Amino acid sequence: MRKKLLALALCAVMVFGLVACGSSSSSTSTSSDEPYKIGMVTDTGGVNDGSFNQSSWEGLSLLGEDYEGLIEVNYLESATDSDYSANIETFLDEDYDLIIGVGYMLADAIGEAADANPDVLFAIIDDSTNADKENVACLMFEQSQASYLVGYVAGMMTESNVVGFVLGMSTTTMNEFGYGYVAGVLDANPDATVLQANANSFGDSATGKSLANAQITNGADVIFHAAGGTGLGVIEACKEANIYAIGVDSDQSSYAPENVITSAMKRVDTASYEIGLDAYEGNFTAGVHTYDLSSEGVDIAPTTDLLPEDVLTTVEELKEQIIAGDIVVPKTQEEFEAAYGDVYELD
Repeated sequence: MRKKLLALALCAVMVFGLVACGSSSSSTSTSSDEPYKIGMVTDTGGVNDGSFNQSSWEGLSLLGEDYEGLIEVNYLESATDSDYSANIETFLDEDYDLIIGVGYMLADAIGEAADANPDVLFAIIDDSTNADKENVACLMFEQSQASYLVGYVAGMMTESNVVGFVLGMSTTTMNEFGYGYVAGVLDANPDATVLQANANSFGDSATGKSLANAQITNGADVIFHAAGGTGLGVIEACKEANIYAIGVDSDQSSYAPENVITSAMKRVDTASYEIGLDAYEGNFTAGVHTYDLSSEGVDIAPTTDLLPEDVLTTVEELKEQIIAGDIVVPKTQEEFEAAYGDVYELD
């Protein structure tokens, strides 16, 4: 009974709207003595990246705890790109009911497995290329909205008028972080300069630290990362230099409580929990599920101890304006350049 109440409480706290399209599929083990099996495959950042993968696994872990004995959850880590298909195949061989791929880099592997195994359910975070498949749910986030908010914070908090941004990898999806962040910085502080760097990795903290140090040398006093495990190096560099850092995906303030002023949160934990529960209950819906600011699928982190009251008030006002449509955050190159010109430099 306690576990049931915990599950209901979580659903009440994490209510958000889903914009879904596509056909519906269902699969459940409620009529079987065997638990419903959900497997998660990480990208190369690993399950302890302090960010994207870790948050996804935390959501599934909570689901397994809330439905202990009914739902079994597990994960496999991918050291290289070649591990994606192999890990998915391992779960298939072990008769898993739902397989979740964390990140757009698993798109091809998920698509091939879904085609070959139409009776198995799949989900993927941050990719919609398989949205037409009847057994794939695509969990998408309006990360540009959260990035805009932390960009505005950076623009208000900088004293040098130089801020930084370190990206894990330049892709259409990941660049949404950059468009939103730079737009927020410039709207808050038109005199600011945004230094930008691409790490080309989600699991290289040493490179993240090196890129952040270069930006610090060039005057940055606030640095935002959207780089998974690579970003832990960014936070470390900011801590050592005693400047402000902005985390991503989850609340990363614990890594440097005196330096991480906020984080651009994507509730991948909530998304993983919800899609797993839907699958178990027979309510799985294929197609695109969109998590945005209005549904609390993205936001800034709840830890705000280092932010002045006027900054927090401004952020709340910005949220209302974005939800109302009064502020439209750019998420493509065309949208960004139409409003701000060619100042987003990552290739």
